[in-house]
Amino acid sequence: MPKVKIPRKSISLDMTAMCDMAFLLLTFFMLTTKFKPEEPIAVDMPSSISETILPDANILTISIGKEGRVFYGMDGQEAKREVLKNISSKYGITFTPSEEKKFILMSSFGSPVSDLKKVLSSKEAEKKQSGIPIDSTNNQLRDWILYSARADKQLKVAVKGDKETDYKVVSRVIAILQELNINKIKLITTMEAKPQ
Repeated sequence: MPKVKIPRKSISLDMTAMCDMAFLLLTFFMLTTKFKPEEPIAVDMPSSISETILPDANILTISIGKEGRVFYGMDGQEAKREVLKNISSKYGITFTPSEEKKFILMSSFGSPVSDLKKVLSSKEAEKKQSGIPIDSTNNQLRDWILYSARADKQLKVAVKGDKETDYKVVSRVIAILQELNINKIKLITTMEAKPQ
């Protein structure tokens, strides 16, 4: 007896639900993504073969530009608020709530305390920051680091310097950290050494 062949029919799938799901996921990721904030100074870091990874939280980053300008950045909004409060009381400068909020949201800055209100009020001044003073007569970086260490007891310090920065500036920043008994310092470099 011959076999009975059942005719095959093509299967059709409705892809509408799949497309809707793809667009919902795409929209979700677009709306929840946090972009890296733009830094006020470009730093071309030296290369190394170190594989130590920086922690994700409780980081104080000191950036040093090619011209020797020093910038300060810290994560943690409540700690930044406390640091700004202590700096404002020491230097006798009052900040409005909107200026305080803008400071807390800044990734980093590099200006003397006397110019900080101007930096917080204008985008042009924010782009033309002169760097935090680190000389012996006007060492404002020391105050920022001191109040940061008091605000966050688990703070880790990272120094990110341009590879063409004058050694004296980097040495001065490290000396300021050592004056405050901060001897564990992470140096931020590029991931691998360039072939020579």
